[in-house]
Amino acid sequence: MASVLVAGSAALDFVYQVDSLPERAEKYAAEAVDIVGGGCAANAAVAIARLGGKSQLLARFGKDDVCEIVLGDILAENVDTFPCVISEGARSAMSSVYVDKSGERQIMAFRGAGLATDPALDVLTADAVLADTRWPEAAKRALELAVSKGVPAVLDGEAPVPRDIAGIATHVVFSEQGLLDFTGVGDVHAAYAALDLPGWCAVTLGSAGVLHPGGVLAGFEVDVKDTLGAGDVWHGVFTLRLAEGADEMEAMRYANAAAALKCTGFGGRKAAPSRAAVEQFLKERD
Repeated sequence: MASVLVAGSAALDFVYQVDSLPERAEKYAAEAVDIVGGGCAANAAVAIARLGGKSQLLARFGKDDVCEIVLGDILAENVDTFPCVISEGARSAMSSVYVDKSGERQIMAFRGAGLATDPALDVLTADAVLADTRWPEAAKRALELAVSKGVPAVLDGEAPVPRDIAGIATHVVFSEQGLLDFTGVGDVHAAYAALDLPGWCAVTLGSAGVLHPGGVLAGFEVDVKDTLGAGDVWHGVFTLRLAEGADEMEAMRYANAAAALKCTGFGGRKAAPSRAAVEQFLKERD
């Protein structure tokens, strides 16, 4: 069983299903609501565990009710939370998320207050590392340990992406917004061509697929209900497949399938698929 250490954000999401995304300062009625765990790293860690990988989460919390709810949910998904750092007097992260009929989402995020900066990570036992940009000190330390051990060191390139951290990673997979912000170039393809990082780089393009060194790997068409967490699932599955020995093309295809399946269910990472579901999905499209 391959293992992945995921370093970065964990939060509590209040997810509202609405007819259309809010545009004015007035009251709106939601058709449904769900309270789910969220955060880039936590979502990826759960996706890895659901595919049968050994998943470790390095995230930071305040010692509060949000922490108890989020950690309880993550533990129930068989994710190892031992590396997490909990600080007295700090406040954990939480978000309000609106999801419209087409599955697109709008997020208002509180990223916590008074949270730890030192990840207290000295030894890496995992077969790969995935880090997001929400806890820079943890990302840098985890990626450095992965490189020193000679295992995949993957960065989830959500804006803002610190250049010194991106330069450590063996793999950087940007979102479109993350790439444009990182390069300062207004066109995705031109921005990708302008990258000068030492590692392997790609850009997720939503339903259009992934832009990578060999071109664009197309995504899968599905009936989209909720895109919340799809990118996080993608990064988690991509990293797990690298840890299992797959090459980048195979890892991307598997990640595309997992992210597409996630989008067919409402409730953020609650819809992250099992390995059996992903393999059946791919088999049907071979």
